[in-house]
Amino acid sequence: MSRRFLGMTATATGGPPRFGWVFAAVWLFYLGGNVGALLNQPNMYWRVTGLISVAVFAAGYLFLVARGRRRDPSARHTVRVWLGITLLLALFALQVPGAGDHALTCLVYIAALAVVNLPIGQSAPLAVILFAGAEILPRTVDGWADRGYGLAVLLGSLATYGIRMASERQRRLIAAQLELADRAVADERARIAADLHDILGHSLTVVTVKAELAQRLLDVDIERARKELADLETLARDALADVRTTALGVRGISLPGEIAAAREALAAANVEADLPGAADEVPTRNRELFAWTIREAVTNVVRHSRARHVRVQLTPDCVEIVDDGAGGVFVTGQGLSGLRRRAESVGGRLVAGACEDGPGFRVRVEVPT
Repeated sequence: MSRRFLGMTATATGGPPRFGWVFAAVWLFYLGGNVGALLNQPNMYWRVTGLISVAVFAAGYLFLVARGRRRDPSARHTVRVWLGITLLLALFALQVPGAGDHALTCLVYIAALAVVNLPIGQSAPLAVILFAGAEILPRTVDGWADRGYGLAVLLGSLATYGIRMASERQRRLIAAQLELADRAVADERARIAADLHDILGHSLTVVTVKAELAQRLLDVDIERARKELADLETLARDALADVRTTALGVRGISLPGEIAAAREALAAANVEADLPGAADEVPTRNRELFAWTIREAVTNVVRHSRARHVRVQLTPDCVEIVDDGAGGVFVTGQGLSGLRRRAESVGGRLVAGACEDGPGFRVRVEVPT
């Protein structure tokens, strides 16, 4: 008896939103005791009245389940639920003369329906009243037997309350996840803005200085002015490439962005860092490889090395990361193999191992000039 509410509960709180009444209908077979008792009722009037009441009760129950599949806290919804429960109670009463104590089965459905759809302050007193009725009536009405309906009402109410609370927690979790997703979008926008600031701040400053220098050299040293203009074009292209990489996010990796990320990661790990201030001298073709090198090496330092100091040196054709932690840990990971493949794909060379002149580990990537 204590499980007959489950179909309605699953539908009202977490079942399929359009066809939940089908699952609820499965549990209507418990009304078979009512039907059996009514069919054995010798009084034709109460037999017919009871059978019609059972049929209407089942239809009304399924209708209320379908309408209450999404709880609505509005007063209008609460009034509709109370009207439906009142109708079900009236149909229960019409079954009593013909079905006797078997009609108490209906109280389990009514209690579960109320707990799921009504405010707790209203459903709890109703469940207590229904429990008391299911316990008192078999003891006071002649010919009625105690078939455990009171326990079924109690267990059904408690279980549906638990499932209702779980459903509400799930709804709150979904709402929190949506809020976190919105925050993640905002954080990503802020990150991109910060990266663009880091990338363009230095690059545009250098571009401005070189443009002013080239302008002054036009009347003094035309060849040097041309060289400065060529460098200016390269700087502009590199800055544009960094901006595109940052805007694409996961599609690329930015060398200035990795330097900035390394600074934050090492600071968070309480590791003193000696990092290059800019990456403008590194040609575009080497930037992605060097960025991956810094990312992998710094990740190893933070996770495994227990280092206190890290130095990153950057030249147009070489990047080197040296720490003073426990040497050799990085070799055992998968990052080194992937980094070696990246270096070899552009004709470069990876050197990684313990420092020769003291404790620590060195990662160095060189590419042909």
